[in-house]
Amino acid sequence: MERIIIEVGSTVTKIDKYDGQNIRHLGTRVIEFKRNYKKDNKLNCEDINTLIDLVKQYQKDYSDIYVCGTSIFRILSEQEKEEFLDKFQKETNIDFEIISQKRENELTVFGATKNVNDTVAVFVGGGGSTEIAIYENGIREMVNTEFGVMDVMEIIPDLADDLATTDIEVVKKTIKEKLNIPKQKVDTLILAGGAHLLFVLEARLASEENTLYKDELHPLMQTMETRVNETRRYYEEISLDYIRSQSNDPYWWYATRAMMVYGLVE
Repeated sequence: MERIIIEVGSTVTKIDKYDGQNIRHLGTRVIEFKRNYKKDNKLNCEDINTLIDLVKQYQKDYSDIYVCGTSIFRILSEQEKEEFLDKFQKETNIDFEIISQKRENELTVFGATKNVNDTVAVFVGGGGSTEIAIYENGIREMVNTEFGVMDVMEIIPDLADDLATTDIEVVKKTIKEKLNIPKQKVDTLILAGGAHLLFVLEARLASEENTLYKDELHPLMQTMETRVNETRRYYEEISLDYIRSQSNDPYWWYATRAMMVYGLVE
């Protein structure tokens, strides 16, 4: 039985298909729930309808669809939460599950580390929240922060320009001041949440074959030296306007420079 999994974040909605053995990523859709929420302090009706229409598209071909939401949906008032859940269920005949930040982190960590034997940190970055866990045959430490890349962009909007003008060190300092960081230090960081593989490939950033473990969803890795050099190149040399002009989803690239720097924060 094939199952469609739709994870709705503050900005990016991710769609995957599970066939009982393997997971295949079907794509992403930008729906700016968090940004539009801040305008009127409530969910935007057009955003809700866009999500419902997206789900209905998949209902034409699949009967088993699971939909869950993170970040922005956790801060809704009880009344607004009830109204949204009721509308979604009536329109799609599917229950929308709001995942707690702790549970979101746990599920992502377990998926990202299924082939891992060493001690690693797992970074789950989103538009409105960040989760980091230390994994060693189980989760040893977990820290969560209600601060994500869209929050960084509100502070430093030039990161979405063709070339960034704010220095990377300033961005690192801004993120570090807001971010809760695990006490334990490790040598390996797994980037989860967001489409990091797509980003590296489409932006043509330098990377290497993942030799730490075998996982078709994580085929590439970067050394810290490569990450630092490629982040600087992405800020100062790579045209974001050109990448967007070649993309089917140009707005997805809006906060990618902010996301790049998260991997450099210590």
